Amino acid sequence: MAAAGGSRPRGRRAAGGWAPCAALALGWALGWALGAPPPHRCRPDAALLPPPLRRLPGAALLRAAVPRLRGGWSPCQLYRYRPAGGARPNGTGPCTRGWHYSLPAAGLRSNLVTQWDLVCASRWKVPLEQTTHLLGWALGSVAAGLACDRFGRRPAFVVSLVLAVPLGLGVALAVDFVMVLVARLLFGAALAGRLPLLYVARLELCDPPHRLGVTMVAGFFWIAGELLLPGLAVLCRDWRVLQGAVTMILALLAACWWCPALLLESPRWLLATRQLERARKTLQALAESSGPGSDDSSCRQESLLAELESLSEGSPQPRYHAVCEIFGTRVIWKNGVILGFAAFIGSGIRHCFTRNLAPHLPHFFSSYFVLVGTEAVACLFICLTAERFGRRAILLLCTVLTGISSLLLLALTQYLLDLIVLTLSVVGITASHAVTMLSIFFASEVLPTVVRGAGLGLIVGASFVGKAAAPITAIPNSRGFFLHHVVFASFAILAVLSIMLLPESQGRSLPQSLQDGESQRRPPLFHRPPREDHLPLLAPHGIPHDYSRLAASAKRMLGSPAAPAET
Repeated sequence: MAAAGGSRPRGRRAAGGWAPCAALALGWALGWALGAPPPHRCRPDAALLPPPLRRLPGAALLRAAVPRLRGGWSPCQLYRYRPAGGARPNGTGPCTRGWHYSLPAAGLRSNLVTQWDLVCASRWKVPLEQTTHLLGWALGSVAAGLACDRFGRRPAFVVSLVLAVPLGLGVALAVDFVMVLVARLLFGAALAGRLPLLYVARLELCDPPHRLGVTMVAGFFWIAGELLLPGLAVLCRDWRVLQGAVTMILALLAACWWCPALLLESPRWLLATRQLERARKTLQALAESSGPGSDDSSCRQESLLAELESLSEGSPQPRYHAVCEIFGTRVIWKNGVILGFAAFIGSGIRHCFTRNLAPHLPHFFSSYFVLVGTEAVACLFICLTAERFGRRAILLLCTVLTGISSLLLLALTQYLLDLIVLTLSVVGITASHAVTMLSIFFASEVLPTVVRGAGLGLIVGASFVGKAAAPITAIPNSRGFFLHHVVFASFAILAVLSIMLLPESQGRSLPQSLQDGESQRRPPLFHRPPREDHLPLLAPHGIPHDYSRLAASAKRMLGSPAAPAET
């Protein structure tokens, strides 16, 4: 019975770290449905036709008014006739009476494109909206990372949850396109704020053998949320209703996650910032909820809690660190720049591959499910390989696959069979997903606790900036796609060389201070470090060994003689 009672709090903590990812993914994937352009054509304008043609029936009137192209009706042109009359047109011109849309698009009978006719001359507004939303995610990631290093993981997460609800309703109630732009920017920033916060909070409750597994399970929850979006779109039918439904899910999440039992404050952050009394209470709550363990484990818990209580008697002042302190370091700064660059490349280069899917997968759902499927394959690949072969080796392999696929497509697309182009594109998409996921996870392991939120926020923000570069190449009459492909293919080769300078983080304790982060060294590329015998925090053994090490670090920071760290 005691074991069962201890498993319930652990289940709640697992749900607190995993379930929000599905709601976040719904908000992220919402942009795919809202901005999906449906097939369209001009509405016939009888005033432009000669009098004998104005009384034609529907199909004949359409043939007389709208040019016929190889792929169907012209989306943006109408026939023009001589003013004196005549049975044959003498040119074409833009649409005058709006457009007819082939609906539903992405499961919706109405979206942003049909609401404000974002086609033809106004087509550039769709990539503008997508870029604005992605920049909101980038800014939100950076702001949330700074907030969680100053105010804590849990307060920043709850605030971002609460802010997302009114901003989501603002998108649903927008009355013009400018209001949509502003509301989507802020809504993306509020959603993105949860991503680094949740990532850091999950990581700091795990020991080395469990960090990768817990993070990748959260990745599968994210993928499940993306897979739910098409079904939700089919049920809602209207973009405002869909936006409102996603916002209500976020409101329910905010109401439930207000409970501290679902997401505790990180004891690592509390100890690293000298908030010893709060850390003692949090660790005591974790130990009590884990149920009874062995006598040795109970003695270790009592010793650690007593040690923290004695240290907190002097009321030491909390010490916070700003992200700008990273610039005064050498190893941390180098690792952060390399991993941020890799995340930027993995996200930005993906558009070079997805563009090749359009001729083979013209329907929204087919291309959408292929993209989500490749993300699931990448997540599974990391689960199976990164713990066995190390983070650095797998990141290097995925970056090499991404670069080779990109270079082959850049140089030989016109000479390759369609099947080979499609295969290289799918491999490139999968590898680029893996590069982004593993870069963010790698960064969370090598950055020290005192600046982990801000550092990870910058790296996640860099990945969204890479995504934001892609919609710009879709602007009509733009030659940016080829330049985009050349630049990112070159960057991928540079990233391969940079990744070899990283340290391996597999099996190592998380660095807590800037000094710990500076002490990391780069082992040989294929060296596998020995695994430490840590006790998992979510298992019924109470407090793990590395919190004892962290308590010793707190002693050193406060100027007290430190006991030898337990191994």
